[in-house]
Amino acid sequence: MWVRRCVIRVGDLGEFGAVSRISGRLPQGASVLLGPGDDAAMVSAPDGRVVVSTDLLLEGRHFRRDWSSGYDVGRKAAAQNLADIAAMGAVPTSLVVGLGIPADLPVDWLDALTDGFRDECAVVGASVVGGDIARSDLVVLGVTALGDLGGRPPVTRSGARPGQVVAVAGRLGHAAAGLALLEAGREVPRDAGALFEAVEAHRRPCPPYACGPEAARLGATAMLDVSDGLLQDLGHLARAGGVRVELDPDAFTVGEPVAAAAKELGADPVDWVLTGGEDHALAAVFPAGVALGDAWQVVGAVVEGEGVAVRGRDVGRGGWDHFQ
Repeated sequence: MWVRRCVIRVGDLGEFGAVSRISGRLPQGASVLLGPGDDAAMVSAPDGRVVVSTDLLLEGRHFRRDWSSGYDVGRKAAAQNLADIAAMGAVPTSLVVGLGIPADLPVDWLDALTDGFRDECAVVGASVVGGDIARSDLVVLGVTALGDLGGRPPVTRSGARPGQVVAVAGRLGHAAAGLALLEAGREVPRDAGALFEAVEAHRRPCPPYACGPEAARLGATAMLDVSDGLLQDLGHLARAGGVRVELDPDAFTVGEPVAAAAKELGADPVDWVLTGGEDHALAAVFPAGVALGDAWQVVGAVVEGEGVAVRGRDVGRGGWDHFQ
């Protein structure tokens, strides 16, 4: 016997029904003094200062619903904002989400999106404490993240000085490799091993959140989240500090998913490592001689001059530009 399943759309719920459904799937952490349901939320700020970052994700520009599930998009949207907080040396505490969605969006997709936010926040003990919802022709997410410094000074982009070392924590090139596979129209099933891992890295980044506060405790003088490609992002750091960053290409580890995708597509995996964005690794500058943990890999040095150079390679700016 065939049973016809009725698909419930967001428009069937209405605005307040959708808000209630979202709120009901979001647990609130210890730092939340007043969660969803009022005109504004209230979050504790033990440090007396609040680190704030905001980001936009647009359907067709930052994700495609035929490539990523609602759960994937929720994890990705949360991750890229939480990583910005970690890149300041802070611990993420909460998110506020502005959401534009079509009325004919299946409620199951909205539920999965909410669960993605919930689960990514759980990785760092943060909460989605509120937001807004409106009708839109495409899915649009505006996410604001808050964080606590724990009494430490923020680690900005401008503190790099000659004689220091550049280190990275987290994956590089994985998301770019996965995107390249999708754009090439490759069918990558779950049992495809390293190739599937690359595609999953595009759908759901895994930032090394704990390394941000760790870097601050180790005395990092500059740090940022690698969202638009290592070369481009280190270029921001070099300009802010008035220095030059020189990278050693042999110091980078090319992950198996990156190598497998490069072999599949006939690409240079190091190009993805240097210019691929959306892995949300952390790049930081430390005084020479600092004992770094296993999560950090020294990949270059800070010297007098300007810009970013890679030994033995001609490199352009590379990376992601929203208006290119």
